[in-house]
Amino acid sequence: MSTPRRIVIAGGGTAGWMAAAAMARTLGRAVTVTLVESDAIGTIGVGESTIPPIITFNRLLGINEAEFMAATQATFKLGIQFDGWKGPEDRYFHSFGLTGKDHWAAGFQHFWLDGLRRGHDAPYDDYCLELIAAREGRFAHLPDERMNYAYQLDSTLYGRFLRRMAEGDGVTRIEGRIAEVALNPDSGDIAALVLDDGRRIEGDLFLDCTGFRALLIDRALHVGFDDWSHYLPCDAAVAVQTESVRPPVPYTRAIAHEAGWQWRIPLQHRAGNGIVYCSRYMDHDAARERLLSTVEGQVLTEPNMLRFQTGARRKQWHRNCIAVGLSGGFLEPLESTSIHLIQRAILRLIRLLPGGPISPHDVAEFNDQQMTDMLQIRDFLILHYKIHERRDSAFWRQCADMEVPDSLAHRIALFRETGRVFRRNDELFAENSWVQVMMGQGIKPESHHPITARLSDEELDRLLTTLRQNIATTVRSLPPHADYVAHHCGTAA
Repeated sequence: MSTPRRIVIAGGGTAGWMAAAAMARTLGRAVTVTLVESDAIGTIGVGESTIPPIITFNRLLGINEAEFMAATQATFKLGIQFDGWKGPEDRYFHSFGLTGKDHWAAGFQHFWLDGLRRGHDAPYDDYCLELIAAREGRFAHLPDERMNYAYQLDSTLYGRFLRRMAEGDGVTRIEGRIAEVALNPDSGDIAALVLDDGRRIEGDLFLDCTGFRALLIDRALHVGFDDWSHYLPCDAAVAVQTESVRPPVPYTRAIAHEAGWQWRIPLQHRAGNGIVYCSRYMDHDAARERLLSTVEGQVLTEPNMLRFQTGARRKQWHRNCIAVGLSGGFLEPLESTSIHLIQRAILRLIRLLPGGPISPHDVAEFNDQQMTDMLQIRDFLILHYKIHERRDSAFWRQCADMEVPDSLAHRIALFRETGRVFRRNDELFAENSWVQVMMGQGIKPESHHPITARLSDEELDRLLTTLRQNIATTVRSLPPHADYVAHHCGTAA
């Protein structure tokens, strides 16, 4: 690339500033990055829970963890506790860790299942370090990165943190509202963003980070949208912030209710709360009342109402425009994947950044990989709604009765019959995530791999007992999560 390539980012927020910071930090003088946003346009600002790949993203950008966590008032996250999903009184945990010890021919769940047949009664949870640490409210960095974790953070503060970094690396921010997306009359590509005061911001590549409005990828380029609301029926949310009333725990809670679910996310300085629901079965006033009547601590903000449609743009990259974040589609926040999908799009674009004219093969590869990511995450989310024992409301009965994609139906049938799970390609959720959620939602495999018979009763007992004891010993050595956060990255540190 003999001359800098002009990259224009439309919109700020988490998506815009993640893109700006990553491109400026990793590409340097190979590009010029300009970000256009308006202070008059608010951001969604409720993406407060993340998953472990964000650690890789931050390290790639050279971000100091303690500084980042102090700036974003972050806490550590070891997984998600699901309350009332299998049934109103049931609870299970989806952790970020491994459970037990896999054999090359069969996952640990097969040995645990054989242990049940032989008289062992310890729950599957007892064999996961991260899960037990979360439930005990403990955390620390361990040697060899043995503790898998993510963050619970203030996404607005995260955007500000990234903005300072990006501007320090040479990103130009332009304040203004986009009035028009000007297209090249010959090629159909985007030529410039025209602001409401007449300024014209020209570029070579345009990133659409305008959120649900999708000003570039949809309103200007009309790429089309695949609606997945028949699989994921929740279409609205209300979010509110509250004072902290107890030390923060190292996990997020997802609490099912009769028409959806609620989240609770503990940060250092406050708690994030929200209710996700299907408007067919619950109206806005009822959702708002339910949320405000169940939060803990004094309410700090006015409830923020959100409406959404689950689904994906048919193309995430079209002509010289790439959708990043909500402009490319939305999968509800149940498994905290929104920031991850932003990250994946940015890093994928950097890998496929054209050195000359845009290659249709690069575009096709980007779109295929992005859609694969979204479809795999979509199936994992549908699993939570499809498989359960709840029949106490019309919403849950609808979810239980709905048809699911063939790809998910096969996974469910395979696990139910054989206890097997296979990870495909580079998909986000590992085998243990599928095992934890499928068993947590109520599936008990009918059989297990015969290789477990190679272990005698004594050998299997030794394996299971040693694994549990090692985890219990490690967890006892960990400090309380709140104490570790205060020491590692508290604002007073």
